[in-house]
Parts: sequence; structure tokens; C-alpha cells
Amino acid sequence: MLPDSGRNAKPLRQAVFEHVRAAGHAPRMDIARALGISPGSVTTLTSDLIEAGFLTEIAAPARETGRGRPPVALAVVPAARYVLGLRLSDEMHTVSLSDFSGTELATAHRASQPGRYAVEALLTEMATLIDEVLAAAALPRDRVAALGVGLPGAVHHETGRVAWSPILAGQDHALQAIIEDRFGLPAHLENDANVLTLAELWFGAGRAMQDFAVVTIEQGVGMGLVLNNRLFRGAQGLGLELGHTKVQLDGALCRCGQRGCLEAYLADYALVREASTALDRDPRSAQTAAAMLESLFDQAKAGNGAAKAIFQRAGRFLSLGLANVVQLFDPELIILSGARMRYDYLYAEEVLAEMQRMTLHPATPRSRVEIHAWGDQVWARGATALALSAVTDALMGER
Repeated sequence: MLPDSGRNAKPLRQAVFEHVRAAGHAPRMDIARALGISPGSVTTLTSDLIEAGFLTEIAAPARETGRGRPPVALAVVPAARYVLGLRLSDEMHTVSLSDFSGTELATAHRASQPGRYAVEALLTEMATLIDEVLAAAALPRDRVAALGVGLPGAVHHETGRVAWSPILAGQDHALQAIIEDRFGLPAHLENDANVLTLAELWFGAGRAMQDFAVVTIEQGVGMGLVLNNRLFRGAQGLGLELGHTKVQLDGALCRCGQRGCLEAYLADYALVREASTALDRDPRSAQTAAAMLESLFDQAKAGNGAAKAIFQRAGRFLSLGLANVVQLFDPELIILSGARMRYDYLYAEEVLAEMQRMTLHPATPRSRVEIHAWGDQVWARGATALALSAVTDALMGER
């Protein structure tokens, strides 16, 4: 079944529904076996879900030839609810529209403007994207049940407040309430690394795993963690800020305002800071950070020793960060994701070997590492998973 991203056990009715949604379709006997409940309970619960308009019966794929009644399975009614998911970032804003089964129906994106946004300016860009994706799907806004939003920074999921974000001017914004007032929709906010982790949990490698971590490397360094099939947020919803763990006392200045953060040695702006010297470029030039990083990577591949050394140094700091993740949580899998994972220096064999050497028992194989260089669209899908989870919780708690 689809994992629970909240703290409490979910009602059995919801467990049945989420098992069907995760499987795509499921016969009643399969549901009973998977959840360890009686066939009679499944019949009662699924009848209730069918009556409520959330599930429907479909013809199941035949497992074997023979006589008798054709097999029947259950599936989610796609049009029961629709949700939107928005990923907001330094480079690109992306929106995804999904139905109640989790199927993506339409997408839209637009480049971010340089610098930090005033809240009103960000809302205007969100409105443009939302209108565009709804028009593409020919769906009126009043059919949308909720909006999930992922953005970088210190985001308090429970209260919807953004203590700090690199894309927003000022601090401590009651962004969830502001978004709900502007769009007339229930909104749910989450740190963008957690949103990507939800995408892995619902649609990716995490579907078959109990415990795994996602480390993202882009404009910043983020982390999401799943423990026992649940997204871990910490006591105040602000945990797992791997990028802001300290790796050097009085070290390089981070964009959060503190010094010595892992992010200050590994994220885009950290590499650009050194790239301007290696490539003899003025850091105040009109060239974008992404373009400068591409130039740096090309130079490294062409044999430029200074450019190669920058990536190798960043890779060593990544080794340190990953070793800390292994020591603290011992996840079965660490997924490295984000646009910068195309830079193979960051996950070279020597980087992962150094991660292993820095753990307490280096001779014992520890967490497996996979590279998922997803684009912005997957992050937006994670935001739809956030909205779908909230909508499902609300609906299934009605009875």
C-alpha cells in the first residue's frame, strides 16, 4: 500500500483504498492477503468505498484460462478528486495536475526570475502556471481539491510557515494561509527535498522499501528520509537539513547566513564561487550560474586541472555528508538526485569509497547508493503526492 506520511496509523478503510491506488487495480482476495484481514472485512470496506465514489469495479486481467465468472478487481475512480502540485525553485517553477489515482494529466513550467521574490510576485507566477495547466486539461479550478507546494528552505509543514527560503525576500512568511486566501484552495507546504522524497515513495524506488534517504544537490543541498514507510520530518517539521550541517568551523559562508555548512562547499553557488577563479570569469558577469557550471564541467572533462579539482573537492565533501547520513540512520538505500547529478565527479567510485571509509565499520558494506537525475517534473509530482495524501486523509477520516 502507499505509505503513510503522517505520524498516526491510518484507518483500515484508508489502508484498503491506498493499497488499491498503489497497485493500480487489485482483486478483493489480494487486498485481504496483502493487509492480513478477512475477505469479509474487505468486502464491507470496499462496498463502502464504492458507495462513496472512490473505488469502482473493473474487469481484472485473467490469471489463467478456464471457465467461471470473469475475475473482478477494484480501481480508484480517477475523477473523484483532482489535485495540483507546484515545485518552486531558483531556476524553474513547475506545476503538475493529477487525478485521484495519481495519474498525471497535464504539466506546465516557467523560468524563475533572478533574485528573491516578494510574496505577491511569487503568487502571480503561481497563478499563471495554475491557469495554464488547468486550461491544458480543460478542468475548471473548482474541480481541484487541494494544492501541494514544495520550495527550498525551512518550511514548517504543520503550520505552513516558511521561516526562511532562498527564493523569498524576508523571513517567517505565513505562506500556506496566504496561498489559501489567494487561490481559495486548501494548500499544503513542504520543503522541496521532502517533496522529492514523496515522489520516490509514491512513484519511484521507495515503493518497495521501508527505509531510504534522498539527498538532493542543486542550488542547495537537501535531504529527505523515510523510516518505516513514513516521511520523517522531526519534532517541529524542520529536520533533515543536511545542507546546513556543519563540516568546517568558521568555514565558507552559506546563503543561510551561517558559516561552514555542507551546502557552502557543494551546492551550485559554492561551485560557481570557485569556478569564477578557475575559468578566469568575473563572478558579477551576466553569465548564469548554470551556464558557468556547464563551462566548468566541460573544462574538467577536457583536462583542466583546476576545474577538475573543484569537482573532486566537492565530491569529498559529499562523501563526508553521506557518511554522516549512514552513521546516523543506516538507510537501506541512499538516492542521490537533482540536476547536478549529471556531474559524474560527484558520485565517482572514489567518492563512494571514501564515504565507506569514513563510516565506523568500513569493511562492512553499508547503504546502497543510486543516482536518480530527475528533472523538475518529478519534484512537482511529489507535490501532487503531498496534496493527494492530505485529501485522502481528510476524506477517509470522515467516517
